[in-house]
Amino acid sequence: MDYALTVDAIVRRAETLYAHKEVVTRRPDRSLHRTTYGDVCRRARALGSALSALGVERGDRVATLCWNTVEHLEAYLGVPTAGAVVHTLNLRLHPEEIAWIAGHAGDRVLIVDESLLPLAEQVVPHTRIEHVIVVGDQYEELVAGGDPAAPAAELAENEAAAMCYTSGTTARPKGVLYSHRALVLHSLASLANGLLGIGERDVVLPVVPMFHANAWGLPYTATLAGAAQILPGPHLDPQTLVETLEAERVTITGGVPTIWLGILQLLDSDPGRYDLSALRSMIVGGSAAPRALIEGFERRHGLHVCHAWGMTELAPLGTVAEPPSELAEQPDEERFAFRSTQGVPAPFVEIRARGQDGLVRWDGETMGELEVRGVWIASAYYDAPDAADRWTDDGWFRTGDIVTIDGHGAITIQDRSKDVIKSGGEWISSVALENALMAHPAVAEAAVIGIPDERWQERPLAAVVLRGEATADELRDFLAKDFAKWQLPERFEFLEEIPKTAVGKFRKTALRERYATPGAA
Repeated sequence: MDYALTVDAIVRRAETLYAHKEVVTRRPDRSLHRTTYGDVCRRARALGSALSALGVERGDRVATLCWNTVEHLEAYLGVPTAGAVVHTLNLRLHPEEIAWIAGHAGDRVLIVDESLLPLAEQVVPHTRIEHVIVVGDQYEELVAGGDPAAPAAELAENEAAAMCYTSGTTARPKGVLYSHRALVLHSLASLANGLLGIGERDVVLPVVPMFHANAWGLPYTATLAGAAQILPGPHLDPQTLVETLEAERVTITGGVPTIWLGILQLLDSDPGRYDLSALRSMIVGGSAAPRALIEGFERRHGLHVCHAWGMTELAPLGTVAEPPSELAEQPDEERFAFRSTQGVPAPFVEIRARGQDGLVRWDGETMGELEVRGVWIASAYYDAPDAADRWTDDGWFRTGDIVTIDGHGAITIQDRSKDVIKSGGEWISSVALENALMAHPAVAEAAVIGIPDERWQERPLAAVVLRGEATADELRDFLAKDFAKWQLPERFEFLEEIPKTAVGKFRKTALRERYATPGAA
């Protein structure tokens, strides 16, 4: 049959089969709001109907400035079902940057959490947004005026359904449009064993924000599976998250490494206090997870970390590091080594790496820039013709990640192309140094950058946040067992905090401005 792969199909399935399953939101006052997929789906259709009555037309952008809440989930489902495009705005960006993104996307409507209204008031006057809908009484009035039985728009699967912008660490953010087909296939693949493996029996808590690459697709995937969803709202501190994981018997959760480093420290400080026995998978992505983090959760607390890699341009799932069958019975050393990679590509995602002299061998040693293609990977940025060089002449997306690929087909990200340290004609992986440093018991966080050197072009500098006592010489000796002398950091700088981007990654541009600029301290 010519069956359209659309978000509306996900809504119909959830309402038909899983109307009784729970969706829970932690409100700003810390109370829990409980509802079901049945109510969520009805309200999502009512929202879409009400937006159409406001004048929202096919393909129009409806922006959200929201935490992970049930209302945000209703927008995820209702806006695309009505034929419009849900555009998640990153609330952690500067107001000027949010306004630029909303203007570039052409957003017409904004749905905003009440707690974020002061931020919205700084943004909206500099955009073409016509309607601001505040979650609370205003949002409830809008939904009440819509038709919960409104038929879905006659959608084509290649129409745009959602939109996200890249983090823009080196230039203006770039918009990525996701088709209905891409979101449905991404969700379907995420159900598979060996990938995220989400099923109806699961209870899913996305810590990763819903404005960060669609929360890695978890809201759509969980809805398709009929898995219960626990949405943490603005409460992302380790204590509250761990208490929620325990109380709601969460089975799958996902977030960036900085979140899990804080949770690991909390669990280490009081082993056995929390019953997390229901938790079968902690998805870690957004940046490379240190091996010490993966081992720490499993060896000390019996918790499984699922290491994954993706990008906004990939919707975002690219690879997952679940060991293949040939490693299942191997010693822990080999299994942890594999799980510390970014893993093998998901179905319908193809990979290759290109070095300066052509395609890279799959030997686990030769480095090159990762290129990908697949069914949910963007073919262009929205209204950004100057960025067309991110795609090769034969249609592969150039990720900017410097990787090796091993015989299993697993990629290991050695660095971003802009972050790899070029020293004396050789490449030094800042990621490998960072992960090794964070295995030291006295190190809480570490970021490594290249600083100019007259003789060697660049040399490594390590910015370190300590949780114990250690000197530069001690840390250099600690690294020396795994790295050649010429790869060791030239300098160590001890900081109270490492600057981070809006999505929790180390902001190396700030470190370079401070340490790599001539005359900088």
